[in-house]
Amino acid sequence: MKNILAADIGGTHSRFAHFVEDEKGGLSLCGIKWLKTAEAASFGQLVDNLREEKMSLRPEDADIVAIAIAGPVEHGLKSSPPLISWDIDLSRAESDFGFRNAALINDFVAQAFACISEAGKSADKVLPGEAVAEAARAVIGAGTGLGHCALMPDGKGGFTALPSEAGHSNFAFVSKRECEYQEFLMKERGEHYITGNTVVSGGGLSHLHQFLTGEELTPPEVAEKFYRCPETLEWAARFYGRACRNYALQVLARGGLHIAGGVAAKSPELVFHKAFAAEFRASDTLAALIEKIPVYLIKDENSGLWGAAEYARQRLNK
Repeated sequence: MKNILAADIGGTHSRFAHFVEDEKGGLSLCGIKWLKTAEAASFGQLVDNLREEKMSLRPEDADIVAIAIAGPVEHGLKSSPPLISWDIDLSRAESDFGFRNAALINDFVAQAFACISEAGKSADKVLPGEAVAEAARAVIGAGTGLGHCALMPDGKGGFTALPSEAGHSNFAFVSKRECEYQEFLMKERGEHYITGNTVVSGGGLSHLHQFLTGEELTPPEVAEKFYRCPETLEWAARFYGRACRNYALQVLARGGLHIAGGVAAKSPELVFHKAFAAEFRASDTLAALIEKIPVYLIKDENSGLWGAAEYARQRLNK
C-alpha cells in the first residue's frame, strides 16, 4: 500500500488530497483539504498551513507528493504561476518541505491523467463514438483561459502526457458575422489577433454577450441568462465545439476527447447544445474520422486531484 499526497494549486484555492494505492494498483480517496492560496506568502507557508490542518496524511509521510499547478513547469521542478504571487521550486524538496519524493506538473497534464482515473470513468457522455484503446486521448477545458493536453499510451502499460499551449494560438472565425465579432474583440482588447483563450473562456462569454446584445455582464451573469439569450448560448456552444474539434484533429484523439474546466462543468448546456454537436462533427475532409471520436464531460471538481494522483501512481510504479 502506497500513500500519495496530491495537490491542485490555483489562484484562489489550493486543494490537497490523500490517496492510497492498493496492491492491485487501484486508487482510493481518503480525504481532501481546501486552503486559500492567497493566505500563504510562499509555497513553504502553504505546506505549513496544510500541516496545521492535520490532514490524514502528513507531507513527510507520503510516498510521493504530486503537485499540479496552473502555470508552465520547468524540468518537472519549477514554476512561476501567473496568477499566484510566489514561485514553486522543488529542487530541494526534502530539505525545504520534507517531501521524500515529489513531482510538479501543469494543471492540464493532471486533467489529462484524470481521463484514465475514477473522475474520467464517471464522466458524462456528450457525443457517442468508438474509442480506440491504443490511440491518443485529448482533454480541453475553458476556465480563465483554454487549457489543452493529450495523453498517449507509452506501449508499456502507462501513458505519456503531451502538454500544449494551444489556447494562445489564433482562433478561427469563419463567417462575415463572426469576422465582425473578431474585429469587435480586437478593438475591445487592443490585440492584433484573437486567441482561443479570449473566445472560449469565462471572459469570452462576457465579450460575446456584449457583442450580441450590448449588455455588459460578468461570466456567471451571462450563464444565468443563457435560456433567455439563446443567441449567446448558440454562439458559445458553436465556438466551444469548434475548439474541441480542432484539437481532436490536431492530436488525432481517436481515444476520445474529454472536456474539463469550470465553464462547461457549471454550464453543461454549452456542450449538450445542438450547435456544439453540429460544429464538432463538421469536417469537409475527415467527417468519417471525427464522427467516431467520443466526447465526454468531466464534472468532478476534484478531477485535477485524481489526475495528479494517477500521474504519481504511474511514476511510483516505473
